[in-house]
Amino acid sequence: MGFPLPSIFEFVLLSWGLASCRGSGGSFDANYDITWGSNNVVSSNRGREVQLSMDQSSGSGFGSKLSYGSGFFHLRIKLPDKDSAGVVTAFYLTSHSGRHDELDFEFLGNREGKPYTLQTNVFSNGQGNREQRLRLWFDPTADFHTYKILWNQHQIVFYVDNIPIRVFKNNTSIGVNYPTQPLQIEVSLWDGDSWATDGGQTKTDWSHAPFKAYFQGFNIDGCPADTQNHSNTEQCYSSSDYWWNRNKFWKLDSNQQKAYRDVRNKM
Repeated sequence: MGFPLPSIFEFVLLSWGLASCRGSGGSFDANYDITWGSNNVVSSNRGREVQLSMDQSSGSGFGSKLSYGSGFFHLRIKLPDKDSAGVVTAFYLTSHSGRHDELDFEFLGNREGKPYTLQTNVFSNGQGNREQRLRLWFDPTADFHTYKILWNQHQIVFYVDNIPIRVFKNNTSIGVNYPTQPLQIEVSLWDGDSWATDGGQTKTDWSHAPFKAYFQGFNIDGCPADTQNHSNTEQCYSSSDYWWNRNKFWKLDSNQQKAYRDVRNKM
């Protein structure tokens, strides 16, 4: 069951993609490195598609070469099919310092025929425990779908196929921590059967291994940040240099708000 979007909303979203931006080239090798499980990573179509797999010996993952101070990050993902209970596919932004900041998409596998659960989370200044779960309204194993994270100094928005599913506003003025550190993009496929499906009661069935997830869309619309100088992220707040910092990205417009309410009412 889907949520149809008004045509004007689709037009606006398309125009974002066509707008002038600071994104880099679209190949995997230009923007990402394999971080673990290299034997379970396969690149194809001249670096335009990557397969991660997981078996009993190892999962696998990749991460961006750079860290970023703001951006509108995205990947196209097709999740492991059939019986994927216990399998976690993750696409997230994370810091690498003591004050932990992180923005998570985690896709929690399930028994064949049962729906995937999408879990999002926000860590800021080491504080997490903000998990929210949503049952996806489509089969994410049948085809690629686009998952995006907008992060600027006003809001963080998680999108599924251009539909906003979660908003985290910058409320530092009332004492709520907000991610400000340089964040690296990371992607992984791993065994989470201790918690991911039915609270860990449904375990990974290794007879279905190897589990495989597929990824496309490796261009990055982000402002590179100096990981050694956290105050340097302030140069990533410019609205003239980076389109995702402009006024129209400070809050959801009326069409986005309606789509957002429709999703939240299904949770």
